[in-house]
Amino acid sequence: MTAAEEREFDDLLVMLKETRGFDFTGYKRTTLMRRISRRLEELKLSAYAEYRDYLELVPEEFNRLFDSLLINVTSFFRDPAAWQALRESVLPTLMAAKPAGKAIRAWSAGCATGEEAYSLAMVLAEELGVEQFKERVKIYATDLDEKALQVARAATYTERQIGELPMELRETYFERVEDGFAFRRDLRRQVIFGRNDLTRDAPISRVDLLLARNTLMYFNTETQLNVVRRFHFALANPGYLFLGKAEMLLNHGDRFQPVNLRMRLFTKSGTALPSSRTPWSSDETYGPHVTTGELTTTALASGPVAQIALDLNGQLALVNSRAELLFNLNPRDLGRPFQDLEVSYRPTELRSVIEQAQAELRTVELQEIVWQRPGHPESGVYDISVVPLQNSEGALVGISVNFYDVTRYHRLRDDLEQANRELGHAYEELQSLNEELETTNEELQSTNEELETTNEELQSTNEELETMNEELHSTNDELQQLNDELNARSHELDRANEFVSSMVRSLGDAVAVVDSELRVLVWSPGAEELWGARADESTGRPLGDLDIGLPYDALAPHLHVLLADGSDPRDWPDGVVLDAVNRRGKATRLAVEFSRLRMEDNKVVGIIMVMDILEPSE
Repeated sequence: MTAAEEREFDDLLVMLKETRGFDFTGYKRTTLMRRISRRLEELKLSAYAEYRDYLELVPEEFNRLFDSLLINVTSFFRDPAAWQALRESVLPTLMAAKPAGKAIRAWSAGCATGEEAYSLAMVLAEELGVEQFKERVKIYATDLDEKALQVARAATYTERQIGELPMELRETYFERVEDGFAFRRDLRRQVIFGRNDLTRDAPISRVDLLLARNTLMYFNTETQLNVVRRFHFALANPGYLFLGKAEMLLNHGDRFQPVNLRMRLFTKSGTALPSSRTPWSSDETYGPHVTTGELTTTALASGPVAQIALDLNGQLALVNSRAELLFNLNPRDLGRPFQDLEVSYRPTELRSVIEQAQAELRTVELQEIVWQRPGHPESGVYDISVVPLQNSEGALVGISVNFYDVTRYHRLRDDLEQANRELGHAYEELQSLNEELETTNEELQSTNEELETTNEELQSTNEELETMNEELHSTNDELQQLNDELNARSHELDRANEFVSSMVRSLGDAVAVVDSELRVLVWSPGAEELWGARADESTGRPLGDLDIGLPYDALAPHLHVLLADGSDPRDWPDGVVLDAVNRRGKATRLAVEFSRLRMEDNKVVGIIMVMDILEPSE
């Protein structure tokens, strides 16, 4: 794809976000391009810009586009082996951890038309019993597609959709209605449907079981990371995550541990991260004789300097707004071990420096650390100051790390170095030494990143294959519907043909029907008997080419008058008497009556001829 096409595609995504509120920037571009290209092919358009103009002219196309992008492929108990593993490996442990009468909360994220939410309802009802299910269970089911949610709320499915359900479940949980089968109304109240954008909207909290089956695979790596963080926050402790067969959590071992990796069942590990900027109350303590008030007063200093503070346990305690922006931190990172954060090693390795400042109780400074921030064309230069924080009694209460942006001064110094070679040479030597140290660190880090990249690529390929499989499933459903319609039309056509054949056979006389080109359309059994030509030999051939005793030259002028548009009705012949020779070679007096064959718009498309033997010629 050219750069111009990339820009046109990005403009199309921006249009969808601004006009309809659908933000697809976090979805995989290859999937989006494939689905949108399919719409372009159907509309015979060649460029994304043309499609954008078409959307503005035809607003109804938005619905068709969203139906294509939001692939709603689902079914009851999809992957039965995985559901069986959920019953055997997760539900007993989950129920044992819940006191009797305690509410059970579940969330089906990306529920599509509701089949998986209702599958979970049946599983929990079987586990708890119907009465306990109605008293204790709440299932929240969310999706981005409002049209699919309307189907889910109706809870009515066709014979084909519930066809693979065991008969006992169908009889227990579904009721026969006019349009198909409806999920039991008394249990339906425990399932709550709503619209939720996993990439932007707040997650549902304190859930014991979270289903997100074949949902993550549509997002790119960055968006997947963000969504997994939201899932971790949403789950209670203990809480369980149930993914689709194409999804893995290879790089999230700090958040989730596998219960059954093959069936994609995971449990939450660790504790939920704080959700507010003030993580502790005034009476909480961290370290010996250290209060939050002391640490906050000492660590937070005013001024436009990025600043973070660690407690004595090595956990991130405080972050000012400048540091949040600079290092892409958020309030949920509060309380996490500092060594698990990217800022601990980028822009430079800080863990050993922090240990040095803590051991020596003195400020340790790093000068001129060059950092190329992701998404920024130019590198920044920072001075870093690691300060041990002590209270009035001299006791260590934490560590403060300050990042001073000296990029502007660095550039000024470069200008001065151009005028002073000696100073410039000294700076180059110092910079060279820093770069060598950074290169060593980057090489070590690069090996780990290459392994992670390989895992990500394999996972991405697997997700892409599963996405294509679901697209093929969706296309197969569409083809099946078309096939059903064609079969119905074929039955109707067969009945019509049988009716016409019955009418022709019912006429005792010889009947022939010709089209506007005087080709035979219908050749009755009476005509076969009269002329000795079978229907399969006559049908489709010009009447004049038939080797029979019908005097075509005398008959043709009358037929042309009847077929002529705009001819005077008074000139239309009702019939004609001709001398002919029947199939036995016997001269026969023949009466031929004419009727014009008309379409609904009154257009003449053929002539019906009824041929009757009068008497032999003398």
